[in-house]
Order: sequence, then C-alpha cells, then structure tokens
Amino acid sequence: MTGILLVDKPEGMSSAGAIRVLKGRLAGAKVGHLGTLDPFASGLLPLCVGEATKVARYLLLERKAYVGTIRLGVETDTLDRTGQVTATADIPPLSKDAVAAVGACFVGPQRQVPPMFSALKRDGVPLYKLARRGVAVEREARAIEIVRFDLTLRGADQVDFVVECSKGTYVRVLAADLGRALGTVAHLDVLRRTAVGAFRVEDAHPPAVLAAMPDLPLLPIRDALTELRTFALSPAELGLLRHGQQGPLSALPAPGPDEAALVVDGSGVVAALLEPGPQGWRLARLLGN
Repeated sequence: MTGILLVDKPEGMSSAGAIRVLKGRLAGAKVGHLGTLDPFASGLLPLCVGEATKVARYLLLERKAYVGTIRLGVETDTLDRTGQVTATADIPPLSKDAVAAVGACFVGPQRQVPPMFSALKRDGVPLYKLARRGVAVEREARAIEIVRFDLTLRGADQVDFVVECSKGTYVRVLAADLGRALGTVAHLDVLRRTAVGAFRVEDAHPPAVLAAMPDLPLLPIRDALTELRTFALSPAELGLLRHGQQGPLSALPAPGPDEAALVVDGSGVVAALLEPGPQGWRLARLLGN
C-alpha cells in the first residue's frame, strides 16, 4: 500500500488522532503526515503511506494555504483561542480598506520568531512543554515568505483572512503580529488549511468517511511531485540502480543546483528519486521493489 491520502481533519481531533481512525485500513503500512494541524484547526492533512514516506521531506517544502479568523483585542499565551488570556487592549477605529492595506504590508520574504507553544525542541524538550511550566527561552527567527495575505474586516473585532505561505510559517504568530500592526492585540480564532502544494482540501475526505470506503483513494507519488523533472529508464537500467550501480545516471541531463528528479519505470510508476552528486545525478532513494 503506497501513495498519498488526503484527509480533511475535523476540529477537535489531533493529527495523530486522525491517523488512529484510519489505522485499521492502513494494514500496518508506515504512515507520515505533511505538517501537523493543531486540534482546534481543521482542513487538509496529507498522509504519506508506505513507500511515499520516502519522499515526505520533498513534499514538506511545499507552500501551504489557510483561511480563518483573527480576533482582535484579546491576546492569549498560545496565540490562539485555546490559550489563557494574557492581555486585552482597546481596538482603534478600523476601516475595511485600512485593514486590507495592512495585510498587504505582510506580503513578501521576512523573518518570524516561532512561538513558545510549538513542537520545536530545545535540548530535546518540546517548547510547548517548557511553556506549560512557565519557562520561556530565546528562539531564533526563521526565514519565511508570505505569498498572499488577504484580510476582510468583519464586525468590530474580527478579521477574516486568506493566507498562502512558505514552509515553517506559524499563522498564530502572523495573527499576533497583525494585531500589533493594527494598534491592538490579537489571537487566532479559527484556522482551516485549504492547500498543501498541489493538494486541495476539496479533494480530501474526513477520517471517518475514509475509514468506511471500500478502497482508499491513494494518489500516486508521481502526482505529488509534479514539479520535479522525470526520467524514464529501461528495466535493465533500473535493475542496475537497484543493485547500487549508478552508471545509468551518467547519460541523464545534468541537474541544477539543489534540484531533485524522479526516475520512472515503463508504466510511469516512480522507482527512484535523484539528487545532485559530485558528478551529475546520484541515487537518493529507491522506491518499491
């Protein structure tokens, strides 16, 4: 059993909980998810099943998209609605045009400090465990990119948003930063992930629905890596690769910097993943038999 399974995780369920619902259907296959969703959030949770777990790190680099609501005037320790209130502030008079203009200022490359309530680790301890003990530590700002940040003022204290962002972006931090930019404080009230790379939540199903399907709708690995160059090799050449002989790769066009590529068999099934080596391509991963 190999492929990408698109799950629409409901609110109130952890990412691990979504996998547990499907455990009986996955027949003991190895499973990995492409970025967790907090229990209060909903939306697209792509799962790599079987051999697809070998390409997960490439898929984790994909952009993500979310919709949701930011509540103004209240700050929490977790920066979302599940936390304890740590501050309140008056909300200045705001217009829809002014709020939209502030959102446009966030678009582009920038550096973001991860929140204390996150799964990042310090000396092997998740930051959220330190935060629950009341311990705060310095966190290094990380490079991110906001591709799109559309804001719509709804009522006096709510801002609906659509955001497209790079890997590693914390939307909770974005919500808090927006509050400060609008002259108040804020927290993330609603969050739904709508896309991960080429995958869309419209093509996903809730865990309980997937568990009841006679056949799981697994997407081929090739569909998940459509932006990578693809090379077809003969059965004999693939046989050499599977025995550790990389000679067949010497005839392929040279790779670009930091480029990856796929090798497919005669049926178009992904058989290997390539990365740049000292001289041309090198075999990074074998998939399947």
